[in-house]
Amino acid sequence: MAIILNIETSTKNCSVSLANNSKIIAMKELNNGNYSHAEVLHPFIDNILKEGNISIDKIDAVAVSKGPGSYTGLRIGVSAAKGLSFALNKPLISIDTLTSLSYAISIDKGIIVPMLDARRMEVYAAVFDENHQKIRDIKAEIINETSFYEELEKGKVYFLGDGSQKCKEVITHTNAVFIDDKFPSSKEMAVLSYIKYKKNDIEDVAYFEPFYLKDFVVIPEKKKKPTF
Repeated sequence: MAIILNIETSTKNCSVSLANNSKIIAMKELNNGNYSHAEVLHPFIDNILKEGNISIDKIDAVAVSKGPGSYTGLRIGVSAAKGLSFALNKPLISIDTLTSLSYAISIDKGIIVPMLDARRMEVYAAVFDENHQKIRDIKAEIINETSFYEELEKGKVYFLGDGSQKCKEVITHTNAVFIDDKFPSSKEMAVLSYIKYKKNDIEDVAYFEPFYLKDFVVIPEKKKKPTF
């Protein structure tokens, strides 16, 4: 038996779950359109431990969504996961955010393209087959009318995630299918974290950092013209 705490904060969806051998036994998440992770993450963790009737020292591992995604969201989730892992002396497991998101849907044929919003018309995206095996690695890319044209010519392409919403008016191919209201969630993390736990595929707590994909850039405020 392996009790794993899963933490997902890479987007506006703040999600935590407690799983026993990949089966969810308690879960809480909030997606209210804001980044409220700093306020709700730790209360959510306390709540699911109480709901699962498990004390924090009895968990076997801590899993966290490693990115890509929101810089601030990832920092909050990874910091919490590393703190718990270190304090409890439990293994730290990292889960690729887009791989986890791909598991939010099941298809018989075609490909799955999970996308996360990277501002303007840019997204973080990867490509998976119907068995959720990655067939194209993660990239930051600008979306236009020719995006994924080769894949769309071959068959159905299922786009999901908050990045896919900006593509609806741009990618108009008849094989494009847009799945609404799908976000990275600790629910899909449970199976993936258990697989890694069994393989002892864990991170070095001291050196682990989120996978940002792009450097965080602070845009300076415009200087105000002096008034006389």
